[in-house]
Amino acid sequence: MTKLAKSPSAMKMAARTAIILFLFVVIFTGLLSGAYLWTLPTIEAAAAEEKMKLINEVLPRSSYDNDLLKDTLPLMPTAALGQDDASTVYRARRNGQASALVFEAIAPDGYAGKIYLLIALGADGTLIGVRVTQHKETPGLGDYIEPKKDKNKERPWITQFDGLVPVAIDVREWKVKKDGGRFDSVAGATVTPRAVIKAVRKAALYVAENHEQLFATEKR
Repeated sequence: MTKLAKSPSAMKMAARTAIILFLFVVIFTGLLSGAYLWTLPTIEAAAAEEKMKLINEVLPRSSYDNDLLKDTLPLMPTAALGQDDASTVYRARRNGQASALVFEAIAPDGYAGKIYLLIALGADGTLIGVRVTQHKETPGLGDYIEPKKDKNKERPWITQFDGLVPVAIDVREWKVKKDGGRFDSVAGATVTPRAVIKAVRKAALYVAENHEQLFATEKR
């Protein structure tokens, strides 16, 4: 009889514990959701600031007066850009006229894997700037493709693209000098620049072939 009398009490305690745990989870989840929503604007602003900082490395701020982060064009996976996933094109305008594009491309054949690039190309087909945003090339050898790690601070390797018009340059020149082309390279580390050079040219030619769509005056 004693055991039977204790059963309802044990069941009540278990039920009470379950309710308390449930309420705790609900309240804790609510607090987390509230904190996330509260900090979301700050997080988004910081992300936008970092993105613009990178964009301004390849495209001078004086060359556009629109909001690049709002004037964009989505791209499906594009082989010419080395992209396996969808990407975004940022369209720069000045006084309402298209002035440049900023977009991502990938060199798939780096020494240690993919090399991610950010490229700014003018509406006239001129390369304005190129930056490597991510890579796994050999430290101290192949990483001279990054201005911060390039020992040549006066003219970093990556700036050799600045001012070039890819469609007007013979394909044979799009090589390192060791291969008969026009681009400098570091002895013993030519695989990396070869990959970058090829990717930049392919990306620029893709833009030239799709100029009307990419540089459309109307916002889409």
